[in-house]
Order: sequence, then structure tokens, then C-alpha cells
Amino acid sequence: MAKEAYVEAGGREVRISSPDRVIYEATEHTPPITKLDVAQYFAAVGDAMLDWVRDRPVALERWPGGWREGMTLSVGPMGQQQGDGFYSKRLPKGAPDWLVTTRVHSPNGRPIDELCLTGADPIVWAAHMGTLTFHPWAVTSADLDHPDELRIDLDPQPGTTFTDAVRVAGLARDLLEELGLTGLPKTSGNRGVHIFVPIRPQWTFEEVRHAALAFGRELEKRDGGVTTAWWKEERGERIFVDFNQNNRDRTIASAYSLRPLAGAPVSTPVTWDELAEVTDPKQFNLVTVRERVARGAHPSYAGGPGDLRPLLDLWEADGREANWPPDYPKMPGEPPRVQPSKKVAEHWDEQGNRIEQSSAE
Repeated sequence: MAKEAYVEAGGREVRISSPDRVIYEATEHTPPITKLDVAQYFAAVGDAMLDWVRDRPVALERWPGGWREGMTLSVGPMGQQQGDGFYSKRLPKGAPDWLVTTRVHSPNGRPIDELCLTGADPIVWAAHMGTLTFHPWAVTSADLDHPDELRIDLDPQPGTTFTDAVRVAGLARDLLEELGLTGLPKTSGNRGVHIFVPIRPQWTFEEVRHAALAFGRELEKRDGGVTTAWWKEERGERIFVDFNQNNRDRTIASAYSLRPLAGAPVSTPVTWDELAEVTDPKQFNLVTVRERVARGAHPSYAGGPGDLRPLLDLWEADGREANWPPDYPKMPGEPPRVQPSKKVAEHWDEQGNRIEQSSAE
């Protein structure tokens, strides 16, 4: 077995260690896929991918030993991770000096120097480090406090399917057009659908989140199969619009990212007409997407940046705050951070703060 190989990307020869390591085992529709195959895939789709991710800081989802059924992704702090894959937000020691980083801040203000995707070469280097999925921020390095994308994450809940997500995506398209906004759809690489909406970078993360929440609630009015309920026990068999994916430090798998699932599926940009015809998102995998990009079938990141004001007007007309993720500070007007089935009403005030009970009770 070869100890190393080199892949040309961005005018640079990028070293790939253990190129023969199998990252994805063979399936009925795909051959075994090696680490070299993954690196060559990212080199081949690099320019198309950069159209969507250029100059964005990214977290890397790394699976150094490859992916197998039953493997798990660690979500704990570095040094306490127990899974087979993990998120990497900082560059490891010994990373090449030609890589570019961008300093971002977590919700608690902690600074993190994340890889910034400036070309195809850092993408392929990340593949050498075991990266399958890239998680870019909704900002560029030019302005880290004002997103230039509204992200609509349509997440099928148990009892719903990809086909349900596609149907809701069609409703989302109609609503975006009514609002004068451009939606750029892609498969998630699993069962969901993502829609990226270019916007002017003049609103805060909180405002963009509120716009996403207002958008989801408007979809709820139009289709009973849509929900913005934060608590899983309240979602039912519906498509969840995950508005909290628009928070600072929250990311969505990038266009052309691989996903850790059988058959090496790819989160693939599609046209609206294509999306309406897709029945199985696994048809977009490392092999077929590389061929698709080679023949020029890769929708560009098109459309002028849009105005969020109409959505913010909808938010302000309603104004009901929704729950934030648990690692964020408690926000004004936020409902109690407790599952509804476990909530005892008299233990919470109108602002959603827990009332300390006396020891005599």
C-alpha cells in the first residue's frame, strides 16, 4: 500500500497520507471509496464548491479512520470526545503555513481561528486530514458580524420523508418569490433540503434568526405539515424549519460536502426544476456528482443579495420569541428552557425565568 500520494488543487500539489485507506465501503451502487478518491473528488469539484464557500470560515467534520455503519460523531469538548468522527474548529499543530485562518467568536465570546476557504488547495488539505463535511459560517471574512445568507433548513421529522421536504421546499420557493428573495436549493445529503438565500450583509445574526423564524411561521400557516416547534415532542410528523441554524456559530453542511452515510452521498446544489423530480437524494454521491460537475451541471451561486425587511416586518408583527439552543445565553422574552411535558407552570415567570422555590415547599 502506498504511504502517500499527491493531488493537484489550486495550483498546488497537496500531500495525501494513507491514500489507499478505505473511507466508505462498497454498496450496491458505489465501489469502495479510498482517501485518495475523496481528495480527488474535492479537487474535481473545488471550483464549483468555492462558488458557495469562498472566504468563509469553516468547521471541519473529520472522520480520520473512515466511516462505517454504526459509527458515531462526537459532539463534546476536545479531549473528551468518544465518537469516531469529530468537529475540528482549530487547525492542528503542524498545519501548512499557506493555509489562511479567520478569527471568529463563539456565543460565549471565545475566539477561534478557523480555516478560511480561499481556494481548492485548503479543501483538499482538509480531505487529507479526514474531513468529509465542511460546515461554513453564513458570513465571509470581510464581515464576521453580518450574515450574507439566510439559511432555510427543512428537516424531516420521524414519519416524514425527503419527498415531504421537497414539497415544502416548493412552498418556500413561492414565499421567497413573494418576498422578492432568491432561494438557492440543495439536497442536504441525507433526507432534508437546504435553501440558501443571499442577503445584504447589514443585519445581525439575531435579526437573521428572527427572519428565519418568521419565514417558518408563515410556512406553517400555509401547510399543516410544517412546524417551527423547538421541542421534538411537539413537532409531530412534520417538516421542521430549523430557524436556530441562523445563529452565530451555527452552520449547515456546505454545497458539495460528503456526508458520513453509506454510499458517500453529497449535499448537492440543484435547480428548482431538478429538485421537484428528485425521489432519492442518494442518487447524488461522490461518483455521480463528480461526473455531474465535469459536464458543467452545477448551478451557480446566483442572485443578487436580497432585503430582509419584509421578513423582519412579519417578525415584528408577531414578536413571539422562540427557544435558543442551550449553549446560548438566556435571551429576553425567551420561553422556559424546559420540555413542555416537564414544565410546572407555577415554577416560571412570564419572562421564562425559573422562580426559585422556598425550602418549605
